[in-house]
Amino acid sequence: MLPDRIVECVPNFSEGRRPEVVEKIVAAIASVPRVKVLDESMDMDHNRSVVTFVGEPEAAQEAMYRGMQTAAELIDMTQHAGAHPRIGATDVVPFVPLRGVTMEECVILARRLGEQVGRQLGIPVYLYAEAAARPERRILADVRRGGYEGLREELGKDPARDPDFGPGTLNLRSGATAIGARKPLIAYNIYLRTEDVSIAKKIAKTIREKDGGLKGIQALGLWIPERKMAQVSMNLLDYQTTGFRTVFEAVARKARALKTEIVESELIGLVPRDAFAEVSPEQILLAGFSKNQIIENRLEE
Repeated sequence: MLPDRIVECVPNFSEGRRPEVVEKIVAAIASVPRVKVLDESMDMDHNRSVVTFVGEPEAAQEAMYRGMQTAAELIDMTQHAGAHPRIGATDVVPFVPLRGVTMEECVILARRLGEQVGRQLGIPVYLYAEAAARPERRILADVRRGGYEGLREELGKDPARDPDFGPGTLNLRSGATAIGARKPLIAYNIYLRTEDVSIAKKIAKTIREKDGGLKGIQALGLWIPERKMAQVSMNLLDYQTTGFRTVFEAVARKARALKTEIVESELIGLVPRDAFAEVSPEQILLAGFSKNQIIENRLEE
């Protein structure tokens, strides 16, 4: 039987090339009673891992702290490089209400964890999304502006970059982290049949909300050297408003206009079942999809 109160947490760690490191982080998270790790994925090109776990609220907070503590011990940001924007060893930590938990309770969890991490681990923490303490920090991309390298130059010099918790100078080894509360988010990538990353960047700028594109869409154009293809990397912040079909068709139209096409798409982590209410994985050329990526299927296990 499922617990009455369940929080989902989907931390992103800046390590996608050393499985032994990710295994130790996941083991630290799973060591907390009343917590269940549902999924983990590693991306060598992004040099990034995404872990999905669920648990009762207080247990989820403790599990996330242990995961961050382990990441701080094993990941050195001065040696890190990857295609995806990042600010720290534990780059981002979102709490998502799933069952019997309100968004307000997830905000409290985010702020409690942020205070604990800043005080005990000495890592600067930025609150984002629903937990944001400043309106200009609601959007993760704004918090992550300039990445680790930008923070290294600006933190301690520009008051606008002062963290919400933790030291006012960057922890060079662990970087900083963003902790927040949000609705379910879908991390979704589309690969293009081109090596010209400027095409992916043009498409990303056209479809993302902040540049007048689709509501609830964050997008970047990236070069993926292992695949020798350009990628449109996206977050669907409100999949019930702007879902897979709308995003896929928009990217396909822009790609055709720029004399290329979609090769395939990929899902990072888990997705709610109703995200496929109006489209099938085959219709959006979703590669390597498994029913185990449906979060409800994993919970029912």
